[in-house]
Amino acid sequence: METVARRIAANDVDAGEASSPLPGFLATGHPRPVLAAAARASRGVLAMVLETEGSTYVDPGAMACFTGDRQVGWLSGGCLEAELARRAAMADAEGRIDWIEIDTRDDEALFSGSAIGCRGRLRIALLPLRLMPGAGTVLDAWWDGGASLERHIDATGRVGLVLGGLQCEWQLPAAPAAWQGGRHAWTLPLPRPPSALVLGAGPETDTLLHLLGELGWRRTLCEPRARWREAGNAADARHADASTGPRLARDGHDAVLVMHHDFERDREALEAAANGPAGFVGLLGPPRRRDDLLKLLRADVREALASRLRAPVGIDLGGKGPEAIALSIAAQLQQWRSQAGRP
Repeated sequence: METVARRIAANDVDAGEASSPLPGFLATGHPRPVLAAAARASRGVLAMVLETEGSTYVDPGAMACFTGDRQVGWLSGGCLEAELARRAAMADAEGRIDWIEIDTRDDEALFSGSAIGCRGRLRIALLPLRLMPGAGTVLDAWWDGGASLERHIDATGRVGLVLGGLQCEWQLPAAPAAWQGGRHAWTLPLPRPPSALVLGAGPETDTLLHLLGELGWRRTLCEPRARWREAGNAADARHADASTGPRLARDGHDAVLVMHHDFERDREALEAAANGPAGFVGLLGPPRRRDDLLKLLRADVREALASRLRAPVGIDLGGKGPEAIALSIAAQLQQWRSQAGRP
């Protein structure tokens, strides 16, 4: 018991086990708003980063959607978007793929043009959405599909989207590539979004779910108690059946947060999470309460939780109260996600 408790306490200090037993999820970013905007746009352009080198704001596969005077998503800290919007409008009007290379790696780039000074290079494709009928079906399905979205582009104008059994392919007119040499075909996987199951609601629930949503997590809340039925409106799914929480904890969620503020309910939730695949199990409450709960669990349950349980859940950022607690939990989940979601 003491050995397991020490191992769990160590998880509070570092990131714990970075691996997840579930297939890989998106390690960073929140592309859903971009995909939703692209899926609903009758006119507009989907900008997709094909390659990066050096210091850049985003990784390959990042996206932004430009529709008229509206932009969803960012590919820089704001220094490139005006030019991207201008070029996107041209690509939409001309009805062909445009290619952009932005290279700020040499000294001259520090003092010329937009003077970005980031010392990086991006290669970007601008895809006119009106020439991609049916794309919205695939783009919308990514959030709920639980599978990686494969995006295929080549310099001849061939574009493909594949998500499980859904597949679309188009042959688009394309401008000549804006660079010489290098790659002229790209496959850009977009792993599924990470999922968090919150068992139990409390004062911190609304803020926590909002933060996780902004960070790109799929959020499921299970709370059977009438007092907290109105909590968690930001969740993607809500359940009030008392038996649903333990069942879902044994199913496929990347993170399980045990937050009932109720000793017996938390004990049952920990037992269920121990038998599930979640790589991150968080328990709300002080160390003494954690130790009391562990004493009531079977040895095999404690062992199953040892490398995965963060208790108390959250990074000590300072401060007290619901908002500070929610922020500390979201920060720890994001830290774990950035490691566990990497190949």
